Amino acid sequence: MARLSHLTLRNFLIAFHDLLATMAALFVAFYLRFEGGEGFVDRLPLLFEILPYFLAFSVVVFFIFNLTTTKWRFISLPDALNIIRVATVLTVALLVLDYIFVAPNVRGTFFLGKVTIVLYWFLEISFLSALRLAYRYFRYTRVRRHARIEDAAPILLIGRAADAEVLLRGIESGAVKRVWPVGVLSPSLADRGQFIRSVPVLGGVDDIEDIIADSARRNKAITRIVMTPSAFEPEAHPESILMRARKLGMIVNRMPSLESGDTPRLTAVAVEDLLLRPSEKIDYARLEALIADKAVIVTGGGGSIGAEICKHLVAFGAARLLIIENSEPALYAVTEALAAFGPGAAVEGRIADIRDRERIMRVMGEFKPDIVFHAAALKHVPILERDWSEGVKTNIFGSINVADAALAAGADAMVMISTDKAIEPVSMLGLTKRFAEMYCQALDHDLAVHAVGPKRPMRLISVRFGNVLASNGSVVPKFKAQIEAGGPVTVTHPDMVRYFMTIREACDLVITAATHALGAERSDVSVYVLNMGQPVKIVDLAERMIRLSGLQPGYDIEIVFTGMRPGERLHEVLFASEEPAVKIGIPGIMAAQPNEPPMQTVHKWITALEQAIARDDPATIRTILKDAVPEFGSTAA
Repeated sequence: MARLSHLTLRNFLIAFHDLLATMAALFVAFYLRFEGGEGFVDRLPLLFEILPYFLAFSVVVFFIFNLTTTKWRFISLPDALNIIRVATVLTVALLVLDYIFVAPNVRGTFFLGKVTIVLYWFLEISFLSALRLAYRYFRYTRVRRHARIEDAAPILLIGRAADAEVLLRGIESGAVKRVWPVGVLSPSLADRGQFIRSVPVLGGVDDIEDIIADSARRNKAITRIVMTPSAFEPEAHPESILMRARKLGMIVNRMPSLESGDTPRLTAVAVEDLLLRPSEKIDYARLEALIADKAVIVTGGGGSIGAEICKHLVAFGAARLLIIENSEPALYAVTEALAAFGPGAAVEGRIADIRDRERIMRVMGEFKPDIVFHAAALKHVPILERDWSEGVKTNIFGSINVADAALAAGADAMVMISTDKAIEPVSMLGLTKRFAEMYCQALDHDLAVHAVGPKRPMRLISVRFGNVLASNGSVVPKFKAQIEAGGPVTVTHPDMVRYFMTIREACDLVITAATHALGAERSDVSVYVLNMGQPVKIVDLAERMIRLSGLQPGYDIEIVFTGMRPGERLHEVLFASEEPAVKIGIPGIMAAQPNEPPMQTVHKWITALEQAIARDDPATIRTILKDAVPEFGSTAA
């Protein structure tokens, strides 16, 4: 019934066309079979008697096989198969009608005959297809003509045939405008010398200089190169392609991954594309099932990760979204960005500091969230080494306030964004985040043990991951600014290694971890760790970014090593030595089982911390934190 309610005048016109085509196919099949003689004339009265019922049945078949609801502009192989299915069903219907009903009961002999029915099958396919294919060809040629006329930039595609074909379809349909492909360079030998949607595969990636020079000689200068997803695979040597393209003065764009779900549009090549790590496959239906029609709060929603989580929540169908942020410009920016998404979730922003317990309790209590994503934190390692007391107030007491407020407001879950630096911490950032994890663990355990009644107790989980590319405070914006200024690019140590992931993948996996925690059967996992692939040397990342700018490391831009800063270590770890990793059956996510102190002990530490903070007693604070996290080895004052 829902499909019927969405039918438009266009759909009824298509159905009318198909009825005319079916009636014409039937009459022409009769005429050809009986050659317009007496046999044809004699059968017309019975044919006219049967025709209304057959056409009514045909309309139902058209609808079942989507012929009435398929746009002719995009007709393709699946639609052609549907036409064949429709013709086959109608032919079988005629066969049943002739052999079972008409022949034995009306005429005593066959009315249609096998030849007529076979002719009908071929004619039905032809008549249903003819106008559709003609319209498809008309639209295709018109888009090609407009693309050539409207100052379309000639482009060279780099990548395998399957990727190039997706972009070519986008150009033909008009989804990608103002560009026109003159050729494809494919790393696959099987593609060489072939045509993809009338565009030639001119050679391999190593032929880029020759192809561009040849096009310039023929007064068809290529100004832009588009790299498809397969061009970013390690074996394709994407950095080499970028360097050579930039030296040739080309504009370089990329097309989104075929698995990302994005429409094929051209974007600038970013450093994320050079991470050379395939993203995990995300079950978006699972995420939508968790978020759809829910009321959700995001603390720190104006930050890089918080803002991206907000975008995901709106996309997955949250009914209401409350963004808590203590920066007015950041709150304004994220609410404006979400407003551009169009109608959907009711988005509300509140200025609040998570350290203000009374304010957080009141705001969250009034909103009554189903899920809380806690992304607000102080995260910059060197700054927290200097102003460590602020890190304690925000990352520890602020997280406690959010957890308690979520519980008081009746939330189903709180998801805290943690860090890989919480594992055997050597910095105040890692230490404060580990303490916040411990509070959430202890509260989660207590709620499960003391649960009463059928209502499931609230879940509190922490999700650890490493550095997010291009987030605020990361090395990527810093390196970009240094390269634009002409260098040098500063790296702390030549052997410094970090784990990286894209902000989109990180947020997808954070929400996926929440789906596991809120699964049908309660999980005892309260700390999740995202799989970040292989670690990346910071100096390698700097060199990639310099090459991405079309420059040569060490020649155009110098790399200077400045020395390690307080709170840093050369290599991050994903799991502590006494913290077993557990697979949970979800790609990209593991569970950690860190030390879980009882809530009574945690409360003693919290009370002592509050008193020491009030006295501004750094020695006592350090002693308490060292007692809570014995593996802590920070050099903080």
